[in-house]
Amino acid sequence: MTAVLTADVCVAPLAQVSGSDLRVPLVQGGDCAYVNFDYAASAPALAQVTDRIGALLPTYSSVHRGAGYASRVSTECYEKARDSVARFVGAGDDQVVVFTRNTTDSLNLLAGCVPGSTVVLDIEHHANLLPWKNSRVVRAADTLDETVRLLVAELCSKPTALLAVTGASNVTGEVLPIAALAEVAHRCGARILVDAAQLAPHRRIDVEEWGVDYLAFSGHKLYAPFGAGVLVGRRDWLDAAEPYLAGGGAVRNVTVESTQWAPAPARHEAGTPNVLGAAALAAACDALSGLDFGTVAEHEAALTGRLLDGLGSVDGLEFLRLWSDAPDTVGIVTFTIDGFEPGEIAAYLSAEHGIGVRDGRFCAHPLLGRLGRPDGAVRVSVGLGSCSGDVDRLVDAVRTLVAGRRNWTYAKESGQWNPVPETRFSRDALV
Repeated sequence: MTAVLTADVCVAPLAQVSGSDLRVPLVQGGDCAYVNFDYAASAPALAQVTDRIGALLPTYSSVHRGAGYASRVSTECYEKARDSVARFVGAGDDQVVVFTRNTTDSLNLLAGCVPGSTVVLDIEHHANLLPWKNSRVVRAADTLDETVRLLVAELCSKPTALLAVTGASNVTGEVLPIAALAEVAHRCGARILVDAAQLAPHRRIDVEEWGVDYLAFSGHKLYAPFGAGVLVGRRDWLDAAEPYLAGGGAVRNVTVESTQWAPAPARHEAGTPNVLGAAALAAACDALSGLDFGTVAEHEAALTGRLLDGLGSVDGLEFLRLWSDAPDTVGIVTFTIDGFEPGEIAAYLSAEHGIGVRDGRFCAHPLLGRLGRPDGAVRVSVGLGSCSGDVDRLVDAVRTLVAGRRNWTYAKESGQWNPVPETRFSRDALV
């Protein structure tokens, strides 16, 4: 989806998020309202999430097997959180919700359950590239259509247990045709796993309608920053595999001689779980379920269109894209500027303009190498709390940098760019 905007069009935030009133110090003196363009790394908490956690804290307790009132309330909240997640992603009756720490944790869990080889693309985030024990890596082509054809050829070339793909690239934001890939995987006798860490905050998901067998995402990217993630998927592989962690809660009965393991999800949730994390994630799922994702997509398209228009005229600036025919992108714009290192740009934006972006290789080193940027890039990611004023501040700041009008000097030390001298972080400021 694209949008053509004029400078006088105002795009307002879609939701209230924590930190929206944060003011940050500037290296040249004074302060300003913080602009958060790092949603793709960790999204701020929605107001509904912080409200849910505040309501739960007085009865927060260990879950399962506790007779006390607080334990019963926490147990009920924890188990109902599974229902919220299942509704949010459109899970089928044969699929279970396993709570984990994050997407990486979820994919490592599933990797221990796959009874055969896994096919992946070379463009994946490390979380969906490194865990698979028996993987075959397909090099993505210059077009999405040709990339799908290569995946089909690889899946049909030899028996495959799983196709593991991203829902949306964390570097370029480009969205893959998940339903079509699921149909291809099943036709070739494989199942499909979708890394939805970047897709879930931006687009409606329906795993049953799309034919997805397994799906993983993180709460901290879904406006629930309390350290929980989920793996949603078919029960049979999860029940047949060894427990991800061995310990209390994952068992039915234990003797010195033998152990009877519980079925999923308990089988893979040993130890005291993150009750607050699960509750926060569920609250985010409930809040996002109440939004029109068409409106979310339009909001992102308006903001990214404004970014592309504003930055497109900057000398030496180049946007990173994978495919010329990708039909949809989520709210991510990644770029480089000739003559400036990505870390230098990010340090300048933060120090002099109070703008937070991400720089580096985004845990996708092979992809950045493919795109000809082995030293990294700058990523701007928008979310529900972003507005057109934020975009205009970023565009103006980048133009000021390229025009040679920055106020401070910067140097790299131990691989990180910083203003010299650094004046923002006094002992009193670090609370």
